Amino acid sequence: MVKELIINSSPSGVTIALLQDKQLVELNTEQVNNNYAVGDIYMGKIKKIMPGLNAAFVDVGYEKDAFLHYLDLGPQVQSLLKLTKIVKNGSYRDKLLNSFRLEADINKSGKISEILNRNMLLPVQIAKEPISTKGPRLSSDISIAGRFSVLVPFSDVISISKKIKSNTERTRLKKIVESIKPKNFGVIIRTVSEGKGVAELQKDLLDLIDKWEKFSKRLPHTEPSKKILGEMGRTSTILRDILNADFTNIHIQDPSLYEEVRSYVHEISPEMDKIVKHYRGKEPIFEHFGIEKQIKAAFGRTVNLPGGAYLVIEHTEALHVIDVNSGNRTANTENQDQNALMINMEAAKEIARQLRLRDMGGIVVIDFIDMHKPQNRKELFDYLKEQMLLDRAKHTILPPSKFGLVQLTRQRVRPEMNIVTNEKCPACDGTGEIKASIILMDDIENNLNYILNEQNEKHVTLCVHPYIEAYIKKGLFSRQWKWFFKYNKWITVKQSPSYYLTEFHFLNSKEEEIKL
Repeated sequence: MVKELIINSSPSGVTIALLQDKQLVELNTEQVNNNYAVGDIYMGKIKKIMPGLNAAFVDVGYEKDAFLHYLDLGPQVQSLLKLTKIVKNGSYRDKLLNSFRLEADINKSGKISEILNRNMLLPVQIAKEPISTKGPRLSSDISIAGRFSVLVPFSDVISISKKIKSNTERTRLKKIVESIKPKNFGVIIRTVSEGKGVAELQKDLLDLIDKWEKFSKRLPHTEPSKKILGEMGRTSTILRDILNADFTNIHIQDPSLYEEVRSYVHEISPEMDKIVKHYRGKEPIFEHFGIEKQIKAAFGRTVNLPGGAYLVIEHTEALHVIDVNSGNRTANTENQDQNALMINMEAAKEIARQLRLRDMGGIVVIDFIDMHKPQNRKELFDYLKEQMLLDRAKHTILPPSKFGLVQLTRQRVRPEMNIVTNEKCPACDGTGEIKASIILMDDIENNLNYILNEQNEKHVTLCVHPYIEAYIKKGLFSRQWKWFFKYNKWITVKQSPSYYLTEFHFLNSKEEEIKL
């Protein structure tokens, strides 16, 4: 499987497209002023305690108070509160936790009112970005993520990714981390650590410790509802989490972003910095790599499948519904169940891609084409689970119900990617009506008169639909010649097949459009 990242930069932010075998599978957008990204740590101020929800609303500077549930406090929240209090008082100078005495873990079935009080200050981490009408979701179980490991303060536990199967490798990694981790810090060893040497793991862990020291240094001076420590940008975060030997190219158009990404890749994986390439083409990078076309094809309400079937995707506040339709696919009348299975498996592959591409989260209900044989339903279920293994978001899939519906839940930590693929009609501007075509030439000549006489443009080019160009140039004494005698200037007329019939634009000598 060939993987590529295409990164497009604009004034509003950065858009990152992940391609697998030239097919778009993920699209991530990093806004310029995204102050509530997953992983950011804020100094929260408790505004309300809600005993009925066993939760609290916390002020982190967002327009709506953030939500903190008791289960998201973390077992060592008492230690975090204690550290915050003594650091604010100036009685704790250690940047790490070597001399810090940990508090007992809280009761898993306790009450939030026993732990938190109104107006209390508590460092919190963004677990979910603001979505729709809801504020951010918080956790006070703070962790700092790196490429190979995750640093967890107020713990001594070393956890290893379940995807690392070899017992020998698990033992090796645990011994390495035990020898270099600081006191009162736990570590989660990530899957990409498999096979890595001591130097790489130590450098990654030292970087995380350095971030904790920055957190400790800023903690006494950070005002309530202000950011203490920010997560890396979305671009670096994606590279940190998914970059591996399967990647062949990372194409970037913006020169400064290219240097930044190349430097970061060299830092985390020096042998791969050659795959970072600066795109210097004239056309936009997404058009050059065919991403713009894939976006338009993939984000509509209806998604066509290669075999003739299609999906209809509907979104509501509470859930997403996906309907699988056979379309004009020719059914095998002798074996309808087998034909339905083929369509359903094709749809399952595209659905797994759509969930990643649109970053759809929450509850998803899929209405596959009915199949009567239990073995076919099991085969479809197993195939869908296999396709979903590529998805990094946590998800749970239930077997098909007796109605033929498959239900799944998918972790949602960011707003769903929603791109409008329908375009406003340029001829009518969305009204359904256009100007009377009989006055088209009057409009052109009025604008031409204004450009030449009022703006004193020396060289003017008129761009129109091919039919209008032919009309302007027709005959021995054409309108083009009439304009020449009237203005004593030759008006170049060019055709553009992409224009609608009554569309026209004027260009100056630099081929720039003249705004009217």
